[in-house]
Amino acid sequence: MRIVKEAEERINEILDAADELFFQKGFDGTSTNDILEKVGIARGTLYHHFKSKEDIMDALIDRYKVRLLDAAQEIAENKSIPVVERIIQVVMALNISGGSSAEMMEHIHKPQNALMHQKIQRVIISGVTPILAGVIREGIEQGLFNTPFPYECMEMVVIYANTVFDDDYIEMTNEELAARMHAFIFHIERMLGVKQGELMHIMKIFDNKTTDNS
Repeated sequence: MRIVKEAEERINEILDAADELFFQKGFDGTSTNDILEKVGIARGTLYHHFKSKEDIMDALIDRYKVRLLDAAQEIAENKSIPVVERIIQVVMALNISGGSSAEMMEHIHKPQNALMHQKIQRVIISGVTPILAGVIREGIEQGLFNTPFPYECMEMVVIYANTVFDDDYIEMTNEELAARMHAFIFHIERMLGVKQGELMHIMKIFDNKTTDNS
């Protein structure tokens, strides 16, 4: 007897199968036939929901986007956490330098998933910047920061952190990473208009995260 499933349930089955296959074989190495076989559906059923394999990938990225940005937004809105600590926790949640989404990010860092990686980075840059900018504006109101460009500052921070601290782009020794981090914080201080050395305690947070993930 043929089982007719609700559209949302079927879509999630297809996405779950694609997610697993992309992780195992990469986006490039996965065919639509692979997805059909794993879900156990006819080609017509697949194309009823998705026009192509890339369409499936885009839907999967949308699902990632919700997970990433919801976690970041939840932290950003938590007024019980000091502003500076909140900024770092948002960055950590996005796994720009290690965080709760490590497995997902390991997934997209595979060479066969280069297109997924590129699209996720676009999501991070466009989605995280306004979240962080909101925290910076709060810091400006509290007299912690002094910049007329909160959005642009955070855009620069996110782009830099999402590329330089991404193992997929630049391989660094621990010493090189530490030097980059010091320089990164030094320039954030200047962009946000705070005294030199005022944000250097952030290094301890990164050091603790690095230790936890090692």
